[in-house]
Amino acid sequence: MSTSARSAAKTQPTRARAGTDLTDTQRMRPVVAASVVGTVIEWYDFFIYGTAAALVFGHLFFPDASPLAGTLAAFATYAIGFAVRPFGGAIFGHFGDRLGRKTILIATLVIMGATTTLIGLLPTYHQIGIAAPILLVVMRIAQGFGAGAEFAGAAIMAVEYSPVHRRGFFGSWPQIGVAIGLAGASGAFALAQTLPESSFMSWGWRIPFLLSSLVLLVGTWIRLRISETPVFQEIQKEKKVVRSPLAEVLRTQPKSFLVVLGLRFADNAVLYIPVTFTLSYLKSHDQLGSGVGLIGVFLASAAQVATIPLFGALSDRLGRRAVYGGGALLAAVLMVPYFWLLDTGSAPLIWLAIVLLGGLAYSAMAGSQPAFFSELFHPRVRFTGIAGARELGATIGGVTPLIATALLAAYGSGVAVAVLVIAMCAVTLAAVAWAPETRGRVFDVEAAATERTAE
Repeated sequence: MSTSARSAAKTQPTRARAGTDLTDTQRMRPVVAASVVGTVIEWYDFFIYGTAAALVFGHLFFPDASPLAGTLAAFATYAIGFAVRPFGGAIFGHFGDRLGRKTILIATLVIMGATTTLIGLLPTYHQIGIAAPILLVVMRIAQGFGAGAEFAGAAIMAVEYSPVHRRGFFGSWPQIGVAIGLAGASGAFALAQTLPESSFMSWGWRIPFLLSSLVLLVGTWIRLRISETPVFQEIQKEKKVVRSPLAEVLRTQPKSFLVVLGLRFADNAVLYIPVTFTLSYLKSHDQLGSGVGLIGVFLASAAQVATIPLFGALSDRLGRRAVYGGGALLAAVLMVPYFWLLDTGSAPLIWLAIVLLGGLAYSAMAGSQPAFFSELFHPRVRFTGIAGARELGATIGGVTPLIATALLAAYGSGVAVAVLVIAMCAVTLAAVAWAPETRGRVFDVEAAATERTAE
């Protein structure tokens, strides 16, 4: 039996090695559900925070500032959550490679769901003064810390259970959780905004945050029912657990670490410009109201549910580099027309812009990302490698709306923001060119080490 065949066999989630695609799909259903539910709550949490930062937090938690300064302060608290994500990724990634994927996924889910629910219960500045923004920052830090390893763990679980020839497709499903979380957040805020303005600003904005508790309960129940991944079980069985995963990643796989960091530039910018900055941009530059932007975000997230698995499956056929790089290139081409469409003031054209950028260009990168990133790292340090590099790159996404708001204030035009995003896409395209093609890479503990050395 060839090494490749042995490796493919070892990645199956049960001992029934042979089977049709239908059988693969049936075996993957509970794994996919466990992976998706965490990313739903992770990104629901982060999107409702970003939406609230664009629409209400400036007024409720920083009322003494001017409208621009209040928005900047709100986006600064948004960025803080991203600043701590690398620390959460490094710490939880360490234990994910030492103790297993499942344990960490349950812990991160609880942290994120609990902190988001608590944000919905926070008193405002008018109620307790300066303590209100301080508590908001504390909750945001805890939220970001938990999110630092959530996506990496969910992606790894899906990919490590997947048959080798369908890793792109099954690995893309956690990213659909991002789309569902985005749809849920934008939909919840759009519904909350149907309340009278006074009611929305008084208590209606809290509803989307409190709804996070329901997803938390369901998600925890689902994850408790899933077994550890077969790849990590093999590592434990062969006593290949690494004592210091981060040191091992930096010593043996620095290129993979840097590649993932570079790949995150476009992915971050292309996602957070439509779903956070654009809401603020429309609120201050057109008369249609923030509801138009929220509907656009909802439409883009609905498109992602369909396009993300398609791009994941396409990466199984064409390769990870072609699909990921294609998404970054498309985003760069779309950026200037994106702001032209926003400036028309036409709701259908605004929706088209948001869907093209967030529902198509982003989806190409999102669909191929889980398998691409997972295959770049050795199984023994995969959690640490992905969580560390990916979340270090996430800090870029956290400050993008803040930088974009400052650029808009300085130049008065969306073109300046477009240039920023195009530059970030260029970094990602360079990372794609530097990265190896990973489609079909083996997950066998010993064979992967031999392959990595040969590379």
